[in-house]
Amino acid sequence: MSRKPFHTVLIANRGEIACRVIATCRRLGIRTVAVYSEADAKARHVRLADVTVPIGPAPARESYLVVEKILDAAKKTGAQAIHPGYGFLSENAAFARACAQAGVVFIGPPAEAIEAMGSKSAAKALMQTAGVPLTPGYHGDRQEADFLHAQADAIGYPVLIKASAGGGGKGMRRVDRSEDFAAALESCRREAAAAFGSDRVLVEKYVLRPRHIEVQVFADAHGGVVHLNERDCSVQRRFQKVLEEAPAPGMTPARRAAMGRAAVDAARAVGYVGAGTVEFITSQDGEFYFMEMNTRLQVEHPVTEMITGLDLVEWQLRVAAGEPLPLAQAAIGIHGHAIEARIYAEDPERGFLPSIGTARLFDLPSGEGMRVDTGVDEGDAITPWYDPMLAKLIVHGADREEALARLRTALAHTAVAGLSTNAHFLQRLVAPGGAFARADLDTGLIEREHDALFAPLPLAAPRQVALLGFALLAGEEPRVLPTDPHSPWATRRGWRLGHDAPRALRWQGKTGLREALARREGDGWRFEVDGDTFRISGVFDGTRLALRVNGERVEATARCIGGTWHLFDGGPPCALALEDPLAGSEADAGHGGGLTAPMPGRVIALLARPGAVDAGAPLLVMEAMKMEHTLTAPAAGTLDGFLVAMGDQVEEGAALVEFTAMEAQA
Repeated sequence: MSRKPFHTVLIANRGEIACRVIATCRRLGIRTVAVYSEADAKARHVRLADVTVPIGPAPARESYLVVEKILDAAKKTGAQAIHPGYGFLSENAAFARACAQAGVVFIGPPAEAIEAMGSKSAAKALMQTAGVPLTPGYHGDRQEADFLHAQADAIGYPVLIKASAGGGGKGMRRVDRSEDFAAALESCRREAAAAFGSDRVLVEKYVLRPRHIEVQVFADAHGGVVHLNERDCSVQRRFQKVLEEAPAPGMTPARRAAMGRAAVDAARAVGYVGAGTVEFITSQDGEFYFMEMNTRLQVEHPVTEMITGLDLVEWQLRVAAGEPLPLAQAAIGIHGHAIEARIYAEDPERGFLPSIGTARLFDLPSGEGMRVDTGVDEGDAITPWYDPMLAKLIVHGADREEALARLRTALAHTAVAGLSTNAHFLQRLVAPGGAFARADLDTGLIEREHDALFAPLPLAAPRQVALLGFALLAGEEPRVLPTDPHSPWATRRGWRLGHDAPRALRWQGKTGLREALARREGDGWRFEVDGDTFRISGVFDGTRLALRVNGERVEATARCIGGTWHLFDGGPPCALALEDPLAGSEADAGHGGGLTAPMPGRVIALLARPGAVDAGAPLLVMEAMKMEHTLTAPAAGTLDGFLVAMGDQVEEGAALVEFTAMEAQA
């Protein structure tokens, strides 16, 4: 397979998937073309590509989703083929047809296959004909709210409302009670219409404690169809996958064969060509039901690559060029175990709200059995326009235990500052003794483990306080010392008559005040924190700490950003600011009397009327980073009025409502 299938490929996407496709093309000697919006002018995929073409303003509907702009870029650059990545136009049948009409190869399935699987309702009917097991539910054309409500009542709760044209966790709502159905349906339709341009839905029985297992399939234009084994994607939040692994824990050879056959049958039923994923819901007793087929490459494809040793993007390119599948089914094996963790710019302590800002520190791990897929470099801005995923950490081991150990190491060495991330949440999620470590998997795992996963962050540990003290003091050392060792300027020991002067450090962080007393000792420092003593020597280059702490070798990452020191040493996140003893105390920073936007976004629904409201009552819905976020009353009180209208675009911190808490009324 030495011949390159194309000489030029345009990538109609952005972020880590664009960088991922560029990597394979570069290895094969294929020239790459990147398209970019105004918001992505300095993005990593633009820096990596051979040729770049601007395609419009930041909103995707004005750039990445405009078919004419993509095809014009392909024509101008001589691209023979277009790789759509995932999301955006990857499952758009009209785009696939437009590529064919323009004489450009669409690196994906035929438009007819996209259409067949693009409607969840039509796909279910087709799978029923093909003999693929289905979840009980209503997948028909009738869409009246009362009729769908009646269908849900007949199916029995809990049920799942799903956007018929959806995917990626958008336009999905679990409903546990009949009285909640109408509101959930309205929200689901609204989100589906915004994300996919269609508010059609289906209603299915919600399988209790379900696992989400998907099978990677590949087909060529010569009738060849194979599966590349399964992935377990059960660990989810709001139907968005968080961790993925391959193979699925507890999978028996017989069940793997049965699911593989069903997936291959599903692909054959639609005349599939290219990479696809057949997703199943499985019960705890092993029964499995067809959920949907994603007619594209998946975010989690690297775990399949790790256990098969195959490059799925190369397979896509070769199949799109008309070549037969590189391997027959019997030649596709399973080697070891792989796990993928998604690093998002989001704040778990604030309900996973997306975090906007600049990656002032972006240091991701490397080592044996580790892989990082990212579209971000240090200094890049994370904007509200696109998905907040920063990177994927993928690890591989001889078995699940080794892979887990490597994932814990990788997360412990993930250092990102300048914006909030879910890295520590993921550390808790994969910690020894937890449900994931025990392979006790289902899509409700995060809710089941809530108390452990969302426990309050502890005070910065004494050793962390000492490490940051060393970083601070090392940064104050003169860059160039006088050559005379007896010069008084050749030392920063704080010498004075009687004894060396100690240095009192008072640190302020989210979790409270921390204090340390530092004294020069030999070529290092001695720190006293909460009665513990730390003798530290070594070097700090502004980012890396290479130290001896009480004789033990310690490596960590630290960076001062905007006056706050961030430390990454494998423990809980630590961010401390040195307290200025001359600064006056600030008043309470709260916004008492109102509710403000936690991020930039668009107001899409006002849910309450002025008057008395209970604590937690939904007030309004914002849309940001392709997801809906419901803002609720912070306490019992009175909603005095809204300061925004539906459709308003607001910045982070903008006042949204006037609100008076009950205590303030007393």
